[in-house]
Amino acid sequence: MHSYSLIAPAKINLYLEIIGDRPDGYHELAMVLQSISLADQIDIRAASTDTIRVRCEHPQVPTDKSNLAYKAAALMANQFPDAFAQYGGVDITINKEIPVAAGLAGGSTNAAAVLVGIDLLWELGLTQSELEELAGKLGSDVPFCIAGGTAIATGRGNELSQLPNLDNLYVVLGKYRSLAVSTAWAYQTYRQQFGDSYLTDTHSLTSRAAAVHSGPIVKAIARKDGVQIAEKLHNDLERVVLPEYPQVAQLRQVFQEAGGLGAMMSGSGPTVFALCESHEQAQQVQQYVRKAIPDPDLELWLAQTCSTGIQVATSAK
Repeated sequence: MHSYSLIAPAKINLYLEIIGDRPDGYHELAMVLQSISLADQIDIRAASTDTIRVRCEHPQVPTDKSNLAYKAAALMANQFPDAFAQYGGVDITINKEIPVAAGLAGGSTNAAAVLVGIDLLWELGLTQSELEELAGKLGSDVPFCIAGGTAIATGRGNELSQLPNLDNLYVVLGKYRSLAVSTAWAYQTYRQQFGDSYLTDTHSLTSRAAAVHSGPIVKAIARKDGVQIAEKLHNDLERVVLPEYPQVAQLRQVFQEAGGLGAMMSGSGPTVFALCESHEQAQQVQQYVRKAIPDPDLELWLAQTCSTGIQVATSAK
């Protein structure tokens, strides 16, 4: 029996701009994505049958065919039927550390880990670009989760350009355990409220996406300038999520006041994060937020920016 344990990092958005609509129904986006050390562990083992099984003890994580990790395994079985016939099915165990429905790509990074794990398990020898292409069939964030590090993401979020590694910052994250924000709702609501400002012609869309490559936040990342990066944090979805979810708005305000470099909501929320320049500063921010909002429903994490995507922790035969 072969098995692999993989580390699957979460991601935060340092920049999220909604540019317009795409013909495929998705939004045209320009984003800067960043891996962080808060991570799930995915254990994947060759099964003695031709079935795919997913296990997870987290009550909010489904273990049926709706789980993105299951879909990743099913995609590999469909794409590589000879290998599936030769090696058989897989048992997947998800050890959750990344909060669920938090705007941190928890499901996407689990799926990415399954793609990498099955590539190893079935000895397929896929390149990173081949894995990213498969990942794009599962969701917009999955290709980035394969690569990790720091990247510009355009298109619907799946067209990646790697940036210099940003591994010198600390991140404090906060999320109310009982609070979830639907990504679909956030984007639909943004379209309803701000769709009249969308760029429509292809040239304008392409030019605006390209402009991010030379934009201020990318220049700050190249210099590893935490102060400038924090000043340029931007997320269009805050315009619809914060008015609708006062708890998230208050949390963001407290994070902003807590003494870090800067704070913002990640993705469609409801997670809020603060960038910090040292572990000591991050601890101070965490303590400030905990004291200001002593609600036991509020969970806080301390992490670092990191330069890797999916990593193999251990393997066994």
